[in-house]
Amino acid sequence: MLTIIWPWIWLLLPLPLIFKRIKQKQQGGHLKLPATGSISGVQQQKASPSKYGYWLLWLLFLAAICRPQWLGEPIELPSKGRDLMVAVDLSGSMQIEDMVLDNQTVDRFTMIRHVVSDFIQRRKGDRIGLILFADHAYLQAPLTLDRRSVSQFLKEAQIGLVGKQTAIGEAIGLAVKRFDKVKNSNRILILLTDGSNNAGVLDPQQAAEIAAKRGITIYTIGVGADVLEQRTLFGRQRVNPSMDLDINALKAISNTTHGKFFRARNTEELEKIYHEIDKLEPIARDQQTYRPRSELFYYPLAILLLLHVLMCLSRLPVLQNLRKSKSGEQK
Repeated sequence: MLTIIWPWIWLLLPLPLIFKRIKQKQQGGHLKLPATGSISGVQQQKASPSKYGYWLLWLLFLAAICRPQWLGEPIELPSKGRDLMVAVDLSGSMQIEDMVLDNQTVDRFTMIRHVVSDFIQRRKGDRIGLILFADHAYLQAPLTLDRRSVSQFLKEAQIGLVGKQTAIGEAIGLAVKRFDKVKNSNRILILLTDGSNNAGVLDPQQAAEIAAKRGITIYTIGVGADVLEQRTLFGRQRVNPSMDLDINALKAISNTTHGKFFRARNTEELEKIYHEIDKLEPIARDQQTYRPRSELFYYPLAILLLLHVLMCLSRLPVLQNLRKSKSGEQK
């Protein structure tokens, strides 16, 4: 169905005539010429093709800026789903290369971005939100059914984008604020981190207690391998790259909110975690529909530009001389 977003634009249709009248009044009076009598300051001429062309350009211009759109048939949105807020750690330690993805060693955030993006794409019917945190927590995407946009926001995120430290408490607090605006929700927060809380003004355990009172379930995921081989002057040495991971604090957060703590040492473990979350019972929502919209303004705009180019070409001296020569030959 064709619809116009700004139909009031057509009130501007007589604007050229108004400007013409104002210009005539500014010129004012009558002009007397010998042997011709009195005529008005602006002579009345027969409408020429060029005048019709200008009016056509004006009509096409109005047709473009009034925003014509084509509305498709109503599409019903899923009436059942989950509300999932995903909080991803972007601290400096996320660049440690102790993960394997497609037989290649990659940093932790690259692995998380790959697996979480796939997890988001599978969330048909679920509303997904995205929080990025380091020195502070920031809402990157509110709860939405637009999985593609949330996935794109995650792909565009960079380590160090919001600092180098880890504010776990602020990430939980921000999620609580966002869930407060949602009714009839199962309120699930998935928090991925590889460290301990060392930034922010909100203690993670206090934030978890607040979340529990609001009915929010937190699933914490500790990211990082247990063993990493490094080359030193004395040969290869095995170290624990996840020594900064505060497992006890993450377990306490999950237990307080009746959630679970998971350990993600590799890609396979992280994918198993998301399969566990898939088993959560979705909630019923009010049936909603939407109608896809297609912009149509570029059609009249393209015709306008084409006609304008043709009118400009018709005024070239070469073409005008050619017309005069043809008319002379016909006479």
